[in-house]
Amino acid sequence: MRIGDAAAAAGTTPRALRFYEQRGLLPPPARTASGQREYEPETVTRVRVIRALLALGLTVEDLASRSHRLGLLAEDPPRSCAAGNESGPDTFAPVIAQRLAALDAEIARLTRLREGLARHTGSG
Repeated sequence: MRIGDAAAAAGTTPRALRFYEQRGLLPPPARTASGQREYEPETVTRVRVIRALLALGLTVEDLASRSHRLGLLAEDPPRSCAAGNESGPDTFAPVIAQRLAALDAEIARLTRLREGLARHTGSG
């Protein structure tokens, strides 16, 4: 399918597909004789996985560092991105742990900010 159809099926834009390709999240698609991109249905599934992971707070850089594992999540049924119960440096486990730590730090910062503001306004 052409880029516009693939983007619509994945719930995104052609520009996003090109961006994901440039960042290594998608393999280069086949090209027609006229040079237009031709996407397989598996690519649409992979883009949906990418968008879901981005919505959970992972970054494009996080995903690019483990792009070779994204296909596992796009399978039906999805497989774990870790081989077995492995949590090595090649899996998503370190990336997720790092992102969770960043979220915890931001929550703590916002909690302190809220408490300080509440003290100054007399509300609790």
